[in-house]
Amino acid sequence: MRIGVFTDSYHPYVSGVVRSIDTFTEELSRRGHEVFIFAPGYPGHRRRQGNVFRFFSLPAPVGRTDFALALPWSPRLGNTVGRLGLDLIHVHSPFLMGFLGARCAELHRLPLVFTYHTLYHEYVHYVPLMADLARVATLRWSRNFCDRCDLVIAPSSSVRAFLERQGIRTPIEVVPTGVRPERFQGGDPARLRQAYGLGEGPVLLYVGRLAREKNLAFLLEAFLRVAGRRPDARLVLVGGGPDEAHLREQAAALGLAGKAVFTGRLEAAELVHAYAGADVFTFPSVTETQGIVLLEAMAAGLPVVAVRATGSVDMVADGESGLLCPASVDAFAAAVAGLLDDPARRQAMAEAARERAARQSAGAMAARLEAAYQAAAQAHRYAAAAQAR
Repeated sequence: MRIGVFTDSYHPYVSGVVRSIDTFTEELSRRGHEVFIFAPGYPGHRRRQGNVFRFFSLPAPVGRTDFALALPWSPRLGNTVGRLGLDLIHVHSPFLMGFLGARCAELHRLPLVFTYHTLYHEYVHYVPLMADLARVATLRWSRNFCDRCDLVIAPSSSVRAFLERQGIRTPIEVVPTGVRPERFQGGDPARLRQAYGLGEGPVLLYVGRLAREKNLAFLLEAFLRVAGRRPDARLVLVGGGPDEAHLREQAAALGLAGKAVFTGRLEAAELVHAYAGADVFTFPSVTETQGIVLLEAMAAGLPVVAVRATGSVDMVADGESGLLCPASVDAFAAAVAGLLDDPARRQAMAEAARERAARQSAGAMAARLEAAYQAAAQAHRYAAAAQAR
């Protein structure tokens, strides 16, 4: 198949959506498909790169200074889509580029697939005014967009349940983004400690955007309690984002300067060493649809402590590959401290985590997506034939 992917986020921006697109693009290409990506342009990135088509973009006006908003229009798009001979369009947002992809699918009579990557209504804090109205409008828009599609992909069972509660009529398939476990193994455990002077004590790790929706103020409060029991413990936060300065200030105000370490973004090669150098992966987010970093951490053999929330409940087997906690600072801190005090249990969870991640390999998930594409394309043909009668 020749697949057109329309996305509001792409390199150099880093996110779970971008990782998902990269992973599936690579695996689908291995299976003989060709993927063409339509994405925002960023300064310093050429407009045309291989199978990537860039659109003129503007910086996001609030909150997301590293994010670009594409202007979803091009006089050449229709000719380009026709020339490429696309068989299917897969959009990764209901806005801007996703809406443009949906229009292209309608105009060219192509099947339309949409992955519901994000609980969009949980991000209305980036709209400084009328957040409640924005939440209602976002839910309505997302629901209506889903019903325009031939198929909706949910990254987890909990997201499918959420969409069903919203009354989505379009068929929904659960297809998580997989990982390549071998890429997260064999890291040097000493490298992280040496690079950031972490000492010999236990290391807690977080990987992801430093943004309000990730609930990192909660994590710092929980770590304060852990550090009270284990003064030699360190928390390493890998990533960047709009809340980084605020979180650094909070860590200093809590007396965690030197104990809460901010690395900024790490390239994939260094990230492997970060996973290898940690003892427990901590994940406080309550807005995930999957949480790809959870799978990465488990593939590296890290037990997880996460808030029991959408996405995390599908990735972590509570009591086996990690612990799921209520959204309570005390409960989260107690779970982390309990694992640090029990090396045998931590090791057993590490082995279970590796096994669980291996079952969600990138190749296996791409095969599921391929089958979903074929089913959506067939249903689209049947519907078109029925309308023509």
